[in-house]
Amino acid sequence: MATTPRGEHETPLRAAPTPRPETSGRGKVVWTDRFLEYAWTPQHPMKPARLKFTMALAESLGLLEGIERLSPEPAGVSDLLRVHTAEYVEAVRHAVQPPGQPQAPPFGLGSADNPVFPQMHAAASVIVGGTLAAAREIAEGRTRRAISIGGGMHHAMPNSAAGFCVYNDAAVAISWLLDHGFDRIAYLDVDVHHGDGVQRVFYSDPRVLTVSIHQHPATLWPNTGWPEETGMGAAEGTAINLAVLPGTRDAQWLRGFHAVVPGALEAFRPQIVVSQCGVDTHREDPLADLELTVDGQRAAFLAMRALADRHAEGRWLAVGGGGYGLYRVVPRAWTHLLAAALDRDIAPETPVPQEWIEMIRAEAPMLEPPRTMGDGGDIAYRRWDGPGGTGETGDAHYDRAQRAVDTAVLATRRASFGLLGLDPEDPRD
Repeated sequence: MATTPRGEHETPLRAAPTPRPETSGRGKVVWTDRFLEYAWTPQHPMKPARLKFTMALAESLGLLEGIERLSPEPAGVSDLLRVHTAEYVEAVRHAVQPPGQPQAPPFGLGSADNPVFPQMHAAASVIVGGTLAAAREIAEGRTRRAISIGGGMHHAMPNSAAGFCVYNDAAVAISWLLDHGFDRIAYLDVDVHHGDGVQRVFYSDPRVLTVSIHQHPATLWPNTGWPEETGMGAAEGTAINLAVLPGTRDAQWLRGFHAVVPGALEAFRPQIVVSQCGVDTHREDPLADLELTVDGQRAAFLAMRALADRHAEGRWLAVGGGGYGLYRVVPRAWTHLLAAALDRDIAPETPVPQEWIEMIRAEAPMLEPPRTMGDGGDIAYRRWDGPGGTGETGDAHYDRAQRAVDTAVLATRRASFGLLGLDPEDPRD
C-alpha cells in the first residue's frame, strides 16, 4: 500500500496534539436539554423526541453511570462564520416564515424541508456548540473520544439551509480543529443521504478527507455524491463517494464499507476521525430505501471506532445526523453509538428495559416497542476480493445485491484510489 496520500500533492506531516495521559481515558458525552429546542413543525419528520428517547434508553441501561456530561455553550457568530456567510447568519437570526409554501425561498429558509421555527438561530447555534465542545475535549487532551448525538447537520451550505440543517456543525468543528493542531482530518459519513454540505466546504482542502456512503444519488435527494466527485485542485482524491442502490442490506453495505474506507484512511493517515452517524439507512426508515438493521448500524459504528484506534491514536469525534424511526430505530442505534464511544459495548441481544418500553407506549400507544437492542440482523459479509471476484452463492437475491455493491465499489475505487496512490484493482489496498 502506498504511503504518499495524494501523489504530487503530499502535505507535510505534523504530529497531532497528544492527550495528557491522566485525562485521555473514557469518552465524553456532550448533552444539553437545549438540543430538544431544535424543533421544526409538528408535522416535520425530524423531531427532538428521537434524542430524548435515546438518552432515556441509555440511562435505563445504566450506560451513562459515572459519565460526565458536558453542557455546551451556543456557538458564537465568529465560529459560524468559519463556514457560513455573514449574510446567511443574519438571515437565520431574523428569519420569518414566508406566506404560502415557497419552493425556493431566500437562503432556503421557509421551505417545506426547512420551515422557520421560533428561536431558530439560538437552537441551531447550540447544536454547533455541542460539536465544538466535543472537538475541544479531544484537541485539548481531555479525552480521545467525544460524542454529541445532537449534531450531524451535514447538509447546511455556506449560504443556505438544506435538508433539515440550519448550521453545519461538523464543518464548523473540522474548521476549528484545522486551526488547533490538526492538518489531516478524516470525515466519515454513513447517513443514507450524501454528506454534501461538508464535502462542499472542504472540496478544495487537501487537509480534509471526506468519505460518504449513501443511497445512490439517482434515487434519493440531494442527488449528489457520485463516484466522480473526488475533490478539486490540490484536494483531488480527498472526496470519496460510495453510492449504493435501494434495497442494500447489512452484508452488502458492510462489504462496501470495508472495500473502500480502510484503504482510504490507511493512505490518508488522519490524526482524528470525525463521524456523522445518521441512522436513516435502517429498513424501517420512512424517508429512504436501504435495508440495514440496528445490528448493521452498530457494526458500522464499531468499525469506525476501530479505524480511529488504528489510524488516529483513538481520536474519534462522533455526531448524530438523520434518522426518522423515532421510537423503534434511532434510540437503539444511537445508544449503541454512545456505548461505542464510551467503550461500554452493548450486545444486540440485550433486552430493552421495561421502564423504557412503558415510556414509549405512553408516547405512541399504537406502536410495538422493540424488545431487544438488535433486530437479529445478519452482519456476516464477504470481503471484496477484486474485480470479478464476487462469486455466486446460489441465492439469486443475494447474488444480485452482491454484484450491485461490487459495481459501486469498483466505480468508487477507480475514481479516487489512484489519486491517493492506491491500486483500485488490488483488494489489498
